[in-house]
Amino acid sequence: MSEAPLKSYIDGEWALPATSTATIDAINPATEEVCATVAVCGVDDVDRAVRAARAAFDGYAALSLEERIVLVEKLIAIFERRYGEVVAAISTEMGAPYDLSHDAQAESGPGHLRATIRAVREMTWEYDVGEDGIVVHEPIGVCVLITPWNWPINQIVCKVGPALITGCTMVLKPSEIAPLSAQLFAEMIDEAGFPKGVFNMVHGTGPAIGDALTGHPEVDMISFTGSTRAGVQIAKNAADTIKRVAQELGGKSANIVFADSDLEAAVTRGVLHCFNNTGQSCNAPTRMLVEQSVYDRAVAIAAEVAKQTQLGDPLERGAHLGPVVSKAHYEKIQGLIQAGIDEGAILVAGGTGRAEGFDRGYYVKPTVFAGVHNKMTIAQEEVFGPVLVLIPFKDEAEAIAIANDSPYGLYAYVQTGDLARARRIARLMRAGGVSINGTSQDYMAPFGGYKQSGNGREYGEYGVRDFLEIKTISGFRTA
Repeated sequence: MSEAPLKSYIDGEWALPATSTATIDAINPATEEVCATVAVCGVDDVDRAVRAARAAFDGYAALSLEERIVLVEKLIAIFERRYGEVVAAISTEMGAPYDLSHDAQAESGPGHLRATIRAVREMTWEYDVGEDGIVVHEPIGVCVLITPWNWPINQIVCKVGPALITGCTMVLKPSEIAPLSAQLFAEMIDEAGFPKGVFNMVHGTGPAIGDALTGHPEVDMISFTGSTRAGVQIAKNAADTIKRVAQELGGKSANIVFADSDLEAAVTRGVLHCFNNTGQSCNAPTRMLVEQSVYDRAVAIAAEVAKQTQLGDPLERGAHLGPVVSKAHYEKIQGLIQAGIDEGAILVAGGTGRAEGFDRGYYVKPTVFAGVHNKMTIAQEEVFGPVLVLIPFKDEAEAIAIANDSPYGLYAYVQTGDLARARRIARLMRAGGVSINGTSQDYMAPFGGYKQSGNGREYGEYGVRDFLEIKTISGFRTA
């Protein structure tokens, strides 16, 4: 680790906090050792970063779309040159296994940037309306971007990329738990040569600087990914100044498995997807709803998959899970597993306590519960760990009712051999996205949720539109 505290990036320069002397240690969750120390910003640093973004806005917004794309293409080239550093940073800071970090976590950086470039080139930026008017799209202004630790580069880039390309300026607050990849990304921005003040990054905690960021009068838009609880507070804080707020929040995604599916493949796929990223994905299919006639067989398959799932060192290659991100998160997951046991769910794999063979690191046993009904805590609350619950249903109507009986609506899944039924159910699921029979989502497809899973959309054209204002100019053609 670096001995000096990580600095923030404000107005084109690396800076320590102006008045604060506080620091936070980032912990490697596999070793429980410090992997970085972050110099924590205060309210005065936030103000300096926001005002730098405001001062840079007019000049940056005046650049042509192609000029901004050229800068982002430079950023992509730098990212690819430093790709290995990003992979190592993500595995170190939040425990993603090497293969996942290399093939998905880090890859999302250039993947999202290229998709955003494609989206803006395919969009209609101006069009005629009526006999003499036009509609134009313009950058919304200064944006605050608040990102989580679980997919650190993915969430940074799917916000920063559209903001940069549309002509916005910004202040990024990455997670203080996983700061290493954010630091690398800021270094790449600096090397790419964006005008000073366009991109600013402040390190800090939500309680310390969150209100200053989200309530600042010079901020026009907030894009936040994180917990629903924090999202509610951000929306309230932004309301006084009528800021646009786009949020991607929690999830408790249902995966409906019908008897006519390839059961072995469908259940195995569902368990592995739930456990992917050690269960720390907001769209993880954590509620497996199984048709009653094949429920017992599905439970047996799921339990065996969980028992065969290996844990290991995040820095090593291989098909294993890493630790969860922190001691506090480990303890939260333990409490929810115990709640499942206490409420009468049947533990068929995993359970509480340290995973066998690990005397250090925040390794959670891959856990599967049967005998679950949808009112149980583990069926309603987002565990955010490798914990799967299996719930039986008798028919299609009951499956849809259980799936939609959640405060969340981020994603949903359906497994069936009947494509007509799959299509019908997909339209009835109250979720922002639905996957049929294991298909994955493209970078160009909008991502976001219904209900308490948030508002707005990220990725592709819809992610770009969140950073744009719409202006109608009447008389443009004839006045």
